[in-house]
Amino acid sequence: MAMCCDLQVDVNGEEVFMVNKETLASFSCKFGKLFGKLMGSASLKVIFHDFPGGAEGFELMTRFCYNNGRTEITPSNLVLVYCIADFMEMDGDILLQAQNTLRGISSWTWSELLVALKQCQDLLRPSNTSLILRIVMDCIIEKLSCPFVTTLYDTSSTENVTSFQFSSRTMTIYNLKTNCSMKAWWFEDLMFLNTKLVEMVIRGLISKEIEQSTVFKFLLRYHQSKCSGAKPEEKYKITEDVIGLLSLLDKSSLSFKGLFNLYQAALNMIVSKKYKNKLEIMIGSQLDQATIDYLLVPPPCGKKYAYDVNLILRLGKSFLLQEGGHLSQKSRLTKVAELMDLYLAEVAPDFHLRPSKFAALVKMLPASVRESHDRLYEAIAVYFKCHTGLYEQEQLNICCALNYKKLSARHLKQAYRTKFPSRRAVEAFKRQQSNLRSLLQEVCYMRTKDKKEEIESILHDTYSLDLPTEAQKLREDSQSMSSKTLELRKAFETAHIQVTNGIKSRLPFWANNTRYLPKLFP
Repeated sequence: MAMCCDLQVDVNGEEVFMVNKETLASFSCKFGKLFGKLMGSASLKVIFHDFPGGAEGFELMTRFCYNNGRTEITPSNLVLVYCIADFMEMDGDILLQAQNTLRGISSWTWSELLVALKQCQDLLRPSNTSLILRIVMDCIIEKLSCPFVTTLYDTSSTENVTSFQFSSRTMTIYNLKTNCSMKAWWFEDLMFLNTKLVEMVIRGLISKEIEQSTVFKFLLRYHQSKCSGAKPEEKYKITEDVIGLLSLLDKSSLSFKGLFNLYQAALNMIVSKKYKNKLEIMIGSQLDQATIDYLLVPPPCGKKYAYDVNLILRLGKSFLLQEGGHLSQKSRLTKVAELMDLYLAEVAPDFHLRPSKFAALVKMLPASVRESHDRLYEAIAVYFKCHTGLYEQEQLNICCALNYKKLSARHLKQAYRTKFPSRRAVEAFKRQQSNLRSLLQEVCYMRTKDKKEEIESILHDTYSLDLPTEAQKLREDSQSMSSKTLELRKAFETAHIQVTNGIKSRLPFWANNTRYLPKLFP
């Protein structure tokens, strides 16, 4: 028998096999091509560096060859058999036996499917979306989409699986779980997947119309599990992939708390601006679920103001864009308005908060959203008290968000007593601002119109262009357009002077009893 072992095979540096080359070549086209006329030669040696399944896989192949093309193909080695057959260019009986086993995949247990899925991940090339992977993945999705699962776990099927342990529990324990945990029974079992296969799972679940709030929770759990102990470059890649998958879900299935926790994790990584913006848009869409402690985010490094006001402005903009034409949904808008009133009260005493930023905050939501403007007035009053050097124009710009008709009698008296900008002054300022905006729009329109007419004229006369004459004409047109622009600029400067002439001297200083910011963050 030893005389027949004329071939040494080094498999991935794990083990060296002594085999008969004619026996293996009779089932493997790769061996047949490799040896060719060397079939009768003395002892040879072949070295494999990437044989599927390593020594275990090669032993499975030799068992098939020495057993005259027969071997036991089970759910635990089916994927390995396919990969070996493809790598060694084997066809015929081994593929027929594998296909017969694959036909019964619908009756496989959950644990058997997981073993096959892990082998697909470990053995198939990343760029290879093979037929067997799609079949296994489809069965996984079908199992997950079943409303009632009664036979997912078969302990007898996992007795021979020693190389890969799952988090599956017996059905007795499973049945004792609460309804909430029943929806998440599969989370831990899929934590071994890479992000490519997770994407296939997520897209499959979405196509099956699985409850997307459950999918959302799975992605957060997956992110937490994968980032634990990972290297920094791996963490940010996983985070970006998870953010991309979250953007596939319906906005109604998202949770502000979960998204915000992910955002805080992303801030500590080198996540690209593109994915941070995606995450902010999703967070903004759920702003009505937030509480004040979530919004009190420390500012970026190097900034002196107390909280990250720019983040809140971006979230508010995303919320309004997501609402779009649904501004009639008063309940969500009212919640955000109440939240912003609390936020304004926290940031108003910040001496480093510029008037333009505070004005952007108070004007972030439409005035019609708030039923009462008392809290808005109180926040503005605190800001004025802590920022005693404001110009009248700055005060008026902030008060544009204030509807005096929605103030209580007590606050109206207080506003009059503290020399708060009057309703008439605020309305006049609003009109001036509206006129300035209209003027600017007219300037932009005139410039665009003149430029468009000039371009159309040039294009129309392209074929009969007389260069010297046309050059002179273009110079004249350019001078004419410049004079029009100068006239409009003078008109704009005149309007601006009218506004600035109304600015009075600086306001008197308030008392020095300031209110300090609460330290919700250490």
